[in-house]
Amino acid sequence: MASCWCAAAALCALLPLPLAGASHGDGDAGDNATACQPGLLLPVWMPQDNLSAGDRVARGLVYFFALLYLFIGVSIISDRFMAAIEVITSQEKEITVRKKSGETQILVVRVWNETVANLTLMALGSSAPEILLSIIEIYAKNFNAGDLGPGTIVGSAAYNLFVIIAICVCVIPDGEVRKIKHLRVFFVTATWSVFAYIWLYVILSVSSYGVVDVWEGLLTFMFFPATVITAYIADRRLLIYKYLHKGYRMNRRGVIVESEAGDVEMSKVNHVDGALRSLEEAAASEEVREFEQSRREYIQTLRDLRKRYPAMDLDQLELMAQEEVLNKGPKSRAFYRIQATRKMVGGGNIMRKIAERAQSDLSEVKAEIARRDDEAQAAAQAQQGARVYFEPGHYTVMENVGTFELRVVREGGDLGQQLLVDFATEDGTAVAGDDYVKASGTLVFQPGVTERTFTLQVIDDDVFEEDEHFYVRLSNVRVAEPTSKSPTAVPPPQLASPSLATVMILDDDHCGVFALADRDVEIIESVGTYELRVTRYSGARGRVAVPYSTEDGTAHAGKQYEAASGEIIFDNNETEKFITLHIVDEDSYEKDMLFYVQLGEPRMLGDEAGLAAEAELKKPEDLTPEEKVALLGRPKLGEVTRTLIRIKESKEFKNTVDKLVQRANASLLIGTSSWKEQFIEAITVSPGDDGGGGEGDEDDEKLPSCGDYIMHFLTLFWKLLFAFVPPTDVYDGWVCFWTSILWIGVLTAVIGDVASHFGCTVTIPDTITAIAFVAMGTSLPDTFASKVAACQDKYADASVGNVTGSNAVNVFLGIGIAWSIAAIYHWSKGEQFNVNPGNMAFSVTIFCTEAAVAIIILVLRRSKMVGGELGGPKCIKWTTTCVLLSLWLIYLILSSLEVYNVIKGF
Repeated sequence: MASCWCAAAALCALLPLPLAGASHGDGDAGDNATACQPGLLLPVWMPQDNLSAGDRVARGLVYFFALLYLFIGVSIISDRFMAAIEVITSQEKEITVRKKSGETQILVVRVWNETVANLTLMALGSSAPEILLSIIEIYAKNFNAGDLGPGTIVGSAAYNLFVIIAICVCVIPDGEVRKIKHLRVFFVTATWSVFAYIWLYVILSVSSYGVVDVWEGLLTFMFFPATVITAYIADRRLLIYKYLHKGYRMNRRGVIVESEAGDVEMSKVNHVDGALRSLEEAAASEEVREFEQSRREYIQTLRDLRKRYPAMDLDQLELMAQEEVLNKGPKSRAFYRIQATRKMVGGGNIMRKIAERAQSDLSEVKAEIARRDDEAQAAAQAQQGARVYFEPGHYTVMENVGTFELRVVREGGDLGQQLLVDFATEDGTAVAGDDYVKASGTLVFQPGVTERTFTLQVIDDDVFEEDEHFYVRLSNVRVAEPTSKSPTAVPPPQLASPSLATVMILDDDHCGVFALADRDVEIIESVGTYELRVTRYSGARGRVAVPYSTEDGTAHAGKQYEAASGEIIFDNNETEKFITLHIVDEDSYEKDMLFYVQLGEPRMLGDEAGLAAEAELKKPEDLTPEEKVALLGRPKLGEVTRTLIRIKESKEFKNTVDKLVQRANASLLIGTSSWKEQFIEAITVSPGDDGGGGEGDEDDEKLPSCGDYIMHFLTLFWKLLFAFVPPTDVYDGWVCFWTSILWIGVLTAVIGDVASHFGCTVTIPDTITAIAFVAMGTSLPDTFASKVAACQDKYADASVGNVTGSNAVNVFLGIGIAWSIAAIYHWSKGEQFNVNPGNMAFSVTIFCTEAAVAIIILVLRRSKMVGGELGGPKCIKWTTTCVLLSLWLIYLILSSLEVYNVIKGF
């Protein structure tokens, strides 16, 4: 950027002063040949007569630095203006679409189409100073043509197309490329941008030389909605713009079928299967496609986070995913423009605020959850006395276990009380005296004691038996003599569930019966892996291998789940094992598919297997006792040997993704809800790209640098002044929109006066001032915004694609409105609106020629050699940058030489 300013300054310095004076009037340029005229708001700096060269230089420097400060002010109020535009264009609505199956689906989509927003409000936001300058100049000059407004628009177009794109090409890391996503829209806006300046030449030099008629001014303005409409048609693929270099066919109604080659986004979309769609169907399916594409990105983000943080709950993952979506997702031009301005004036990095806000939200959620849990626990304890129960309530023991312990716990109530509770065993299928030893007694919970245990005994035998069970019941919980007096009444203790424990005795003389725990299992698609339980009962002797395999149903291996087969090994006395199933998480919301898991015949391993095999070859009377046990205790399958696994959609996961779709809105980051928030933001210094914390820990808080403080205090006046602008939350941003545009108009009027006085003081014509200084100053925030967008966005639309649209809008709005107003005013008085075509026609011709060269270069860069408009191999990247910068310098030099009559114009 510094080199661009230096080049422009050097160019002006080399121009001869007599020629400069000649463009303002007759006489000696060094003797105040031109009398400066008062501006719309600013008077002339008096005196004007007999000024020395030193006086002119001093005044010129004052005007120059005043211009710089005014440009910063315009950038800051444009920040507020673009925030309002972002809030306005981020409004969402719900639409109902019908699927091929006949079902309806509700989608949340933006009210504003992206292309329409970029060419209307976004273009107005980035080009408002240039447009308003042209309109205000017409009024300031009593509806006569001036050089400053049109010159700024043409100069800004050249700067945008050549300098900004040159910077965007070279800032991409070596070897990386950025491609324009909406290629059709780019070609449409590029065509309109070149046509806009050709049209200026036509109405000035061809249609009616030096005269702008009313119809010409109005038609110039009407080309603006034509640009928006044709770009929208191209974006929606509704007409022939859908096809650039690929064959297509059209039915009688004129509806096109086939897709455009070379478009990045179309490469990911399947072609229509011979179906002809109406315009409404095309628009609806486009919204569905965009919604589904965004939703798949959020689903993938959640998947990646779940893999990295498997123990984290879904609420926390949702906040982290929100941060990543906002951080990595596509941003609007307004977002990048605001980010560039805030970095420049010490207002902080919006991207860093994403992480800070997500972390703050996460902390608030955790605190709220902890507070609710504490309140619920305190309320429960206040309403209940002590509760006594078994923990756990079910025990499984082997027949040869001998003795084992049962655990009883107390919870809540007054721990200062001493509690008593009775226990006793009860028969089930197991009988006391034959299978276990009957027991009863009383457990004593001393003050402060929260758990007690007692021991039961199981009787072992050598008889094959089915699994048996018995019970242990708690009863008669009561308070013994308290050791302290409670200040408040405490409810009496009570038994809680489970107060009846079940003890299952597994026979250890049989290898066991093997079965799946469940006949039907329903799991959600996002579960990742699922452990299917296989149980062993009626014996647990020896090592046993149980084969298993998966079978397709409506779910297919490799698509909805991963095929699995093999054996699970039960060791001696082991009663359960798990089969690991891997579920493929797809992007489908309406999943309902099934597959099966089948168990095979179990087989014994080790010595027991060989003994059983030998026993099968002998007669029953020849069997030894050990062989009889081995033969009779062989493993077998139980009742449930085949389980149906049903994969269902994850309702919780779906709701989380839907919330992410709604929250992935950059307006949440750059919008404001109150004047208090705006004033706090205005007086706060935040770090830009790099804080002052040094190269310490990555988690260390970044501090503002010295440059951040300097820029903050230099711009504090503007920040505090524009903090009075209504917040963006008022009437969905519209009040902020109109207030901001009013402030931009006031500052632009002052800039016009200062720029004109600057040029007059240093004897530089308004045309040169416009293309060399004003155009560059008003485009400076766009330069930084495009640079950031080029680096951070994965496509080139936000950095390059919008340049051509802005150039067209500048002419159709800035010149179209201004000249229409002036032409109508003079027509009402029976006069003609005269515009000197000389400088403008020449400047437009040079720009159009070079613009065509620049666009051809960008198109050629899409070839396989480079692969995209931005970046690419180092040599090609820097060659492109140098060529584009050379085009801008050639434009400046030729236009300036023509103004000073060094070369002849038209």
